Amino acid sequence: MVCSITPDVDVIGFHYGIQYGDMWGHRGLTHSVLFAALLSAVLVAVWYRRKPLMAITRMFLYFFVCTASHGVLDAMTDGGLGVAFFSPFDTTRYFFSYRPIVVSPIGIGELFTVGGMQVLVSEAMWIWLPSCAVFMILRAVQRLWPHKSEARQELLG
Repeated sequence: MVCSITPDVDVIGFHYGIQYGDMWGHRGLTHSVLFAALLSAVLVAVWYRRKPLMAITRMFLYFFVCTASHGVLDAMTDGGLGVAFFSPFDTTRYFFSYRPIVVSPIGIGELFTVGGMQVLVSEAMWIWLPSCAVFMILRAVQRLWPHKSEARQELLG
């Protein structure tokens, strides 16, 4: 969960005069693929460095997907300047052609308005419901699929 919200740490820059469209601005460097990879590498190095390589690789990929998903979802919103996926190498901002998610206002106070309610409904429909459906499908597959140890015991008889 922390990985998926960390990219929005960039909003702190507004208080220091950093403009929205700057490399360090909102949806800039912290929303890039490079940032997702660096954050994932740091987390794995801190918490999983003594684990087997397969576990390290899985956790890196998990943290990477969680972090990068933030920028992907932001690129599907109907507002803002786009996402700098390739920053700092290319600061071009991108949106996807399919943008069904209502852009969330910057600031918590705006969520308690009629527009804020539209944001919450949009996020429930386009983010939370599909995420819950995918989670339930994966859990069902996990329960139906025999675990390695169970499968090994069945083979050994």
